[in-house]
Amino acid sequence: MRSRNPVFSRRGFSRDNGYAGFNTAPQAGGPAVGTQGNPYAQGNPYAQPSGAPYAQNPYAQQDLQYGAPPQVPATTGRMTIDDVVLRTASTLGTLIVTAALAWALLPVDVAHINRSYGIGIGAALIGMVLAFVQSFKRKASPALILTYAAFEGVFLGVVSNIVDTHLASGAAMQAVIGTMAVFAGVLVAYKAGWIRVNRRFYGFVMAAALGFVLLMMVNMLFAVFGGGDGLGFRSGPLGIFFGVVGILLGACFLALDFKQVEDGIAYGAPREEAWLAAFGLTLTLVWIYMEFLRIIAILNQND
Repeated sequence: MRSRNPVFSRRGFSRDNGYAGFNTAPQAGGPAVGTQGNPYAQGNPYAQPSGAPYAQNPYAQQDLQYGAPPQVPATTGRMTIDDVVLRTASTLGTLIVTAALAWALLPVDVAHINRSYGIGIGAALIGMVLAFVQSFKRKASPALILTYAAFEGVFLGVVSNIVDTHLASGAAMQAVIGTMAVFAGVLVAYKAGWIRVNRRFYGFVMAAALGFVLLMMVNMLFAVFGGGDGLGFRSGPLGIFFGVVGILLGACFLALDFKQVEDGIAYGAPREEAWLAAFGLTLTLVWIYMEFLRIIAILNQND
């Protein structure tokens, strides 16, 4: 199963359509060539053949004896947590800069608000297309990911400015703080072992996300052809409820993202795949931010 994100899909670290972290059980018929005795090599798309340098590593058997992931030297071009942090900072930094520029340069006064809406929607559509393209590419494309982040930033800047100016003053900052709180909370819970990301967790999250997306699409179709807010899933008490559900789903996908990064490092994923981790984390954080912004807007409309 491919690791997926709430915003439809993306490639994971596995190249055999398996989620790396869930594919460690020994297969019938014995271990594959080059994986004998290595509990982490089963289903590992980066497993080295038996003659690889790792097999000659005097510390390898000690790692395996204690059940620890193989320790890959930093000089081999393998992904590290520093790579993930750097790429994620670059992607989010691009998004934040373009969002700030859109906020400052695109007016949202009554006379020009339609133009701003048009630019924001156009940027969102372009960002969606770029996200789809990257999701189905076999390799990460840094230029594509950063371009996606730039267009997504324009969309977020316009939408945030409109909500902040016309609906709820300070809404953007509140949504940012909420998103950061969810990120920090899920990270602490994941590292503490309070969240166990396994096959059952993955299946539950994917089923819930699919149902959520389909329901929102139906609501959008009713809104387009019937006017108003469609079935009312994005306004009033129902809107708040589904907004909370969306944030909880985003939190679950953050846990999947953390597991994906952890497995990629343990399996010795190539360094360039840190861009996939940055892409996935950015998609999830944008999802959570938009749900917070929507809830804040609804709450202020009801006041």
